[in-house]
Amino acid sequence: MGENASFWESLIFAHPTCTTWKQEAEGSIYHLASIFFVVGFMGGSGFFGLLYVFSLLGLGFLCSSVWAWLDVCAADIFSWNFVLFAICFVQFVYVTYQVRSVAFDREFQELYSALFQPLGISLTVYRKIVLCCDAEVITLEKEHCYAMQGKTPIDKLSLLVSGRIRVTVDGEFLHYIFPLQFLDSPEWDSLRPTEEGIFQVTLTAETDCRYVAWRRKKLYLLFAKHRFISRLFSILIGSDIAEKLYALNDRVHVGQGFRYDIRLPNFYHVALPETPPVQPSHHSHHLQRGSPRRKPEGLTNCGSFLTP
Repeated sequence: MGENASFWESLIFAHPTCTTWKQEAEGSIYHLASIFFVVGFMGGSGFFGLLYVFSLLGLGFLCSSVWAWLDVCAADIFSWNFVLFAICFVQFVYVTYQVRSVAFDREFQELYSALFQPLGISLTVYRKIVLCCDAEVITLEKEHCYAMQGKTPIDKLSLLVSGRIRVTVDGEFLHYIFPLQFLDSPEWDSLRPTEEGIFQVTLTAETDCRYVAWRRKKLYLLFAKHRFISRLFSILIGSDIAEKLYALNDRVHVGQGFRYDIRLPNFYHVALPETPPVQPSHHSHHLQRGSPRRKPEGLTNCGSFLTP
């Protein structure tokens, strides 16, 4: 204990204390370095945040090296600051290379800004999603069909980038699909990974359309490797199906002018006890497992399609 005490005492008290302080301030280069340090540590996260931090910290260490070389004339202070400057410079170059490696075409960049960036998805994760679709945007000309009822197999998941798609069944209109909506989210959700199926609706381009398509097997392999991406698509697909349900809900009416609301299926049973169940019109369909956008059997079962 005595030896340890003497060691700490020598470590703390061996150096002379400051009896007098320098009257003159350090040079402007020293204060400039301090400013760079303060501003640099205010950087954010992500690639551009790292570029901000490493660039300002590197400038700060460079100024400290110049200050140590010219004013202090201390080789050790200069050496340490110059080494730290070199590390920041290497990190800046490395992050810059990563940013360039995840650069995308204009349509993919706009898709990221509109859909994925608000969810906090990083560019590296988004790059895996883009590579899964081979970084390709497919064109669908006006009045051409993306899928035909009873013929087209469900073998991919597509997201509309531009244009408008008309969804029909037996020639009758169901709803539209707009940009940033999935073309086949109900069909995707209706099948398990090992199952196969065919479209029960027809999807026709009302205008010239552009969409991104992920092949089913390839996307499931991506999900198996990255659970975060699997949860992300689960949320996006669920939200997309909900939007389609509400679009269909606007076309379903019950007797006496009341409009059926999928959010409150039991409310109309109480409000209209004497009104017999009314079959919705033939063009109103719901989304059920194994039969996407299938017609409901009646008002009493209208809530059941919400269960996958």
